[in-house]
Amino acid sequence: MHSMLCEDMPVVRAKRLRAAVIYAAMAACLGVFNFSLAPGAPAQTSAPQLNTWAVSIVLPPRLEAGGPATLAVLGVDGRLAPNVKVDLGGGHTVTTDRTGRAFFTVPTTSDVLLAKASGASVAALIDPPRATAGSAPTLPLIISVHDGFPICGAGLRGDSDGNRAWINRQPALVLAASPECLVILPSPYTEIGAATVSVEAPGVAWSAATTVVSLEFDPPNPPLLPGKKGQLTVRARGTNTKLRVAVDNRSPGILVFRRGDVQEVVTSGGDPDFAALQVAAVSSGDFSFRARLVPLADPASAQRYLQAAAAIAPSDVAHDVGDLAKRLAHHPRDADTVRREVNAILVHTIPSDFRTVLAAALASL
Repeated sequence: MHSMLCEDMPVVRAKRLRAAVIYAAMAACLGVFNFSLAPGAPAQTSAPQLNTWAVSIVLPPRLEAGGPATLAVLGVDGRLAPNVKVDLGGGHTVTTDRTGRAFFTVPTTSDVLLAKASGASVAALIDPPRATAGSAPTLPLIISVHDGFPICGAGLRGDSDGNRAWINRQPALVLAASPECLVILPSPYTEIGAATVSVEAPGVAWSAATTVVSLEFDPPNPPLLPGKKGQLTVRARGTNTKLRVAVDNRSPGILVFRRGDVQEVVTSGGDPDFAALQVAAVSSGDFSFRARLVPLADPASAQRYLQAAAAIAPSDVAHDVGDLAKRLAHHPRDADTVRREVNAILVHTIPSDFRTVLAAALASL
C-alpha cells in the first residue's frame, strides 16, 4: 500500500509502514521512491546514507548577462529551503527568502554562472542581452509530473513571481526564472497524457504542447534480501513512447545497481511501458531511488560548457576537453561519442568548478 497525497509546494512527509514499501507523501511527487528490504531481514542499526547533497540548487538553464534572475533551493527533504546562502562567485552571495527562492542580477564577466551552497554546485549558461521579440517558446516534448522542467522563449521576467504558468489550466509553480527561461514544477494534481503548457508575463502569453508522464516503481518481487540479487521495474504512465530514464540510487550502502549508482535505462514503449534494473542488496534497511527523464541532447549548449570547462581544466586534461568542444562545434552528430569521452573524464575528476561545468556539459549530451 502506498500514499500519493501531494501538495502544491514540494514537501516530503515520511511515514514508516509495516509493509515492504515506504512512500513519502511528497517524495513520490518529486520522483523519489522509498522501499524496505523484506520482512524478517536483520534490523539496520543506523539510518541509510543518501547519495545526495544537503540541498539542490535550481537555476534557469539560460541567463541573460546583466539581467535579473531567480534561483531556488530545495532541501534533501524536498522542501523549498529558506535562509540558504548561495555563492554566485566573484564575492557575490544571495540568501533564499521564505519561499526558498532568491532574486539576483546575473554577472557580465563570464559565459557560465556557478552557484554553490552546502556542498552542492550547479552551472547555467550566460547569454548576451538580446531583443525580447521573435522567439517562439520551447519546452521538452515529454515532461514528468514529478520534476521541474524548462520552458524558454522571449519576454519572460527574471523575477519568478512576474510569470504565471499552467498545465491544462492547473496552476504550476515557477521555481526559477530569467528573461530567457523558466523552470516550472507541475502541480501534483496534474493529469498525465497530452497537455498544454501556458505561460503569462507582462506583454507575453504563450501556449505549447507537451505530454505529461508519471515514472513509478514496482516493489521488488520477490522481496530483496541481503546478499541476494533482484530486479526493480520502472514504469511510465501517460505515454507508450520509448523513454530514456535515469535512475539515481540514493542508498548505495543498502542497495547497489549493477552498472553504477546512476543508471540509464530505456523503456519498452507500448502498454505497459517499462524497464528493468538489475540490483543487489548489500545489507538490511531502507533504500530509495529517484527516476527522472533524460532530456534530448543539446550539442550547442554542451559545446559552450566544454569551452568553459577547458578554460579552468587541470593541465593534463585541458587540451582533451578543448578538442571535444571543437569536435562538437564541427560535428554535432558525434554527440554520443563525445558524451562517452566526457563521462570518462568526469568519473576521475574530484569535486571542483571544473567538475561542475563538465557535469553540465554531460547533462546536455
